[in-house]
Amino acid sequence: MNKLLSAVTLSTLIILTGCSDADDGKDKNADKQATQEQAQQKGGDDSAQKKDDFKSDQARLAYAVGVTLARNLHEDMKDLDVDNFTSGIKDVYDGSDIRLSDQQIGDALQQYQQQMVADQQKQMKQEADKNAQTGKQFLEENAGKEGVKTTDSGLQYRVMEEGDDSATQPGDEDQVRVNYEGRTIDGNVFDSSYERGEPVTFQVDQVIPGWQEALKMMHPGDKWEIYVPSDLAYGEAGTGPIGPNQTLIFKVELLGVGDDATSADSDNASADQADDASADQAEGAGAQ
Repeated sequence: MNKLLSAVTLSTLIILTGCSDADDGKDKNADKQATQEQAQQKGGDDSAQKKDDFKSDQARLAYAVGVTLARNLHEDMKDLDVDNFTSGIKDVYDGSDIRLSDQQIGDALQQYQQQMVADQQKQMKQEADKNAQTGKQFLEENAGKEGVKTTDSGLQYRVMEEGDDSATQPGDEDQVRVNYEGRTIDGNVFDSSYERGEPVTFQVDQVIPGWQEALKMMHPGDKWEIYVPSDLAYGEAGTGPIGPNQTLIFKVELLGVGDDATSADSDNASADQADDASADQAEGAGAQ
């Protein structure tokens, strides 16, 4: 039955909802789940208490398909004309004359897609403009705070802990090992190596411009808080949980550069292998 429901849903929705995947996706899954839960609640909170008064399995299946299809459609097409929607289904199943040609049907779907894309672009533009203004105001106020320095590019940073200022600073092609935490200016943490419990190693020129600039000014052992304007971060496109034109704050701790960075990875890999071997031995001993 799941296969049948999936086939019915996908064949109907593939054109209608395909362009909705271009959304920023920040809270898409959560929003969809909430919408579906609300739709379910409208029909009652406890399905076990429903009276099943369908006369046949076919009748029950038909209703189940209708509910499943509607729940999926409702997320992206809240204003769908249900009367004409069901009329179209009925005409097909009854073998009645279809009121639109295939060309007209395609045109209607394409027009809907274009309108959806236009609405999304408008919404994203409004969000981008709002984020840009909010970020600009934040950076202007932040520039006057104690210990905050601003570079020619607009990047701001504050030294939290000083490392070895005689050590080599990284260049564009150097490998670096860092611990970091990234958050938006409203305090939302979107990524953290601290939470994962493991630093990351990468080449300096493989990250956003704001990071590149900051890292090349740091020494091993330094711990900075950097304030990255959107044009030095992810710009108008944003990425994942980061919206368009968002100013970002990162706590960055430079742990190693060059050989110090890569050797730490090798040491950790060896330690992990040793831990795995010990665990296997312990498991084997337990089996005996």
